[in-house]
Amino acid sequence: MISVSPSRAVFLRLCQAAALCLCASAVSLAQVQTTKTETAGTPTHKVTVERGEIVYVSGNTVVVKMEDGELREFDNVPESTTFMVDGKPVTIKNAQVGMKLEKQTVTTTTPKTVTTVETVRGKVWHVTPPNSVILTLENGENQQFKIPKGQKFMVDGRETDAFGLKKGMNVSAQRVTEEPMSVVTQQTQRTGSAPPTPTIDTSAPILIASAAPAPAEAAPAAPEAPAKLPKTGSLVPLIGVLGAFLCAMSLLLMGVQPLVKKLANSRG
Repeated sequence: MISVSPSRAVFLRLCQAAALCLCASAVSLAQVQTTKTETAGTPTHKVTVERGEIVYVSGNTVVVKMEDGELREFDNVPESTTFMVDGKPVTIKNAQVGMKLEKQTVTTTTPKTVTTVETVRGKVWHVTPPNSVILTLENGENQQFKIPKGQKFMVDGRETDAFGLKKGMNVSAQRVTEEPMSVVTQQTQRTGSAPPTPTIDTSAPILIASAAPAPAEAAPAAPEAPAKLPKTGSLVPLIGVLGAFLCAMSLLLMGVQPLVKKLANSRG
């Protein structure tokens, strides 16, 4: 049985790792090298403003009446959505009917051009102009490439097309493609105002609630009138009235008596 010392085993593993690295580098050389660059253009901005008033709130559902009168219902509004109302953040949890909301969205569109450069080097093994060419790459592998329209090749520092390629030539070729694209970003600003505080019309009559008056205590019953005059009553007034009556009768008789006598004499 052959034994391998630990140091020799480590050395063998290092050699295996180095071999794997060389194989990987060879594979990478056999591939087409690609580089990409981006060129940004002048961005454009679009501002969109939406305004509305909250007319209904229930849980995470809110109904907003827009400026044009349209009613929009928003379900499952996340609590992370905030509006700055009077300098304070307001979420769906403390939204109120009557709040006026404004959402301003700035959409920025930046045009970009992505330029892709693909580079390949090899020896011409076979060419079928102007459609395709087979190149023997640096790792000895043959690979077929389609030739784009107008493709140029560099041979010993000279530029030629597919018809100028011959077997055995060392060539390099680049394919440059440009792809326009747009990058769109949005920034949203949400603001609002609290519902107006109700005002009291001081010119209108105001109802004043007052407590019911306490029942008055019952007054003591008046004493019943006595059946008889009190003993302190006097007969002096009655006697005075009778005296006056008698005096009047005596005066009347004294006036009538001469008349009676005159009548009697006249008859005799």
